[in-house]
Amino acid sequence: MAISLTTRAIILRRTNYGEADRILTILTPEHGQLAVMAKAVRRAKSKLAGGIELFAICELGLVKSSSATNGMWTLTSSRIVVFYDQLMLDYDRLQFGYEAIKQISRLSSAVDTPELYQVLAGALASLNSRLIDLRLVKTWFSLHLARLRGSELNLLTDSNGMKLVEGVSYDYDIAEQAFVYLDGGGRYDTETIKLLRLLSANPASILARLKIENETVLTNALYLASLAEQSG
Repeated sequence: MAISLTTRAIILRRTNYGEADRILTILTPEHGQLAVMAKAVRRAKSKLAGGIELFAICELGLVKSSSATNGMWTLTSSRIVVFYDQLMLDYDRLQFGYEAIKQISRLSSAVDTPELYQVLAGALASLNSRLIDLRLVKTWFSLHLARLRGSELNLLTDSNGMKLVEGVSYDYDIAEQAFVYLDGGGRYDTETIKLLRLLSANPASILARLKIENETVLTNALYLASLAEQSG
């Protein structure tokens, strides 16, 4: 007996197979990462090829035999729901899009949570809008990826377990992965910590409403978010 499935998906990887097929690695909201055989999609007249683009939200029809031993699904239908074509016009946004897909692909092969799909979809949608500062997108993505990896940035207490105080600037200890209070003040001010908290607590849709004019805050927030991501 065959099992059928219709699902939204983001294409993580497309690998040529045989003369005309492709093996797809996809990420779905409810079923995590799946491997899919897309038969004959490299042929010119394929009706399925146009619905399995990168940088898109796709709707895919899948089928799998209950006796299949490799766990692979077969593609039966495909269409593009949302195509993030604007990010492809900007080199830096495009490159970060590839990096985001790479990081989520790696994590979703080991971790099964619907949040991975939401984080990647949110990042791609934000990258598609040139009105959103790329540094904000990178910071938001790094913070949420770090949380999913178990290395969430501590934005509540310092290295001594004391609550972070508004109006006080802190340094950051990479080894301790915590903010450090210094009598003379540190590099990271209240505005930086507030921005990090806002991005950590909200979906990507918040980014379209933010206009951060302080370059130092943007730079420092991105640096700290990147540290958290890399420590995971």
